[in-house]
Amino acid sequence: MPMTTDTTPYSGENLPAGSPNPPSRPDPSAAAEKGQSLGREAWRRLKQNKAAMASLWLLVVIALACLIGPYLLPWGLAEVDWNAFNVAPTLEGGHFLGTDANGRDLLARTLYGGRVSLSVALVATLVSLVIGVLYGAIAGYAGGRTDNLMMRFVDIMYSLPFMFLVILLMVVFGRNIFLIYAAIGAVEWLDMARIVRGQTLGLKRREFVEAAHALGVSNRAIITRHMIPNAIGPVIIYVTLTVPKVILLESFLSFLGLGVQEPLTSWGVLISEGTDMMQSAPWMLLVPAVFLALTLFCLNFLGDGLRDALDPKTR
Repeated sequence: MPMTTDTTPYSGENLPAGSPNPPSRPDPSAAAEKGQSLGREAWRRLKQNKAAMASLWLLVVIALACLIGPYLLPWGLAEVDWNAFNVAPTLEGGHFLGTDANGRDLLARTLYGGRVSLSVALVATLVSLVIGVLYGAIAGYAGGRTDNLMMRFVDIMYSLPFMFLVILLMVVFGRNIFLIYAAIGAVEWLDMARIVRGQTLGLKRREFVEAAHALGVSNRAIITRHMIPNAIGPVIIYVTLTVPKVILLESFLSFLGLGVQEPLTSWGVLISEGTDMMQSAPWMLLVPAVFLALTLFCLNFLGDGLRDALDPKTR
């Protein structure tokens, strides 16, 4: 006798009265795990790092204070007039953190200096990022003689003393803040190029690159759409380490008198002025030094957090 199969849908209504409730069928759409992009996963891991998140928010506060802070201070707008001179620095007269040797409010002057220091750091880092990433990706992907020739040029640039390059630019083109961008950016992209080249050498033999070759994708598209995005993790980490390095370089140049000059100022200039008045007016040294130290610490902690969040080996 042939067997028949009951095709009646399975539901609780088909059971006799008094039968226990059947287990509910799992919903296939609910059982499917929702995928998460690498960016969201990195952001979730970064938020778990309390030191990195605190550093990120403190950096935002410092940047906003330097941007709009001078206009909120009672002496901030007067800072535009650089010709108000007094005989000595003082902590009186309503100045929150005292004045400098010319009677100018030190807090407003420090915030103005933060604009220059942060702008130099961001612009020089952006220059090194663009040049270094493209240069290193092209050298690593091309390989052979092209790679050797390009990296020998990097070695030649490494052999040039940084101070000699800066002094040469100052003598030829004069003292200008844009020369600081050019001088620092012309040196910092070398490390970025080597990092990206090393990443590219490891990526160009991967399966997705071979598949792109087989599909007829151009070399330019492979570099811009495959190589650089897959090497962006170490690049972002190195950027967070480059920004404090550039700030220190600018402060060092300004401390030696080769950086920004009046009426502009920077944290390096203020620290240089504070060392001359360290005994009689220690606040002139402490205020810009504290701002500089906090910024550098925050950038280093943020770099460590990004390194942990973007490291594929710890996922």
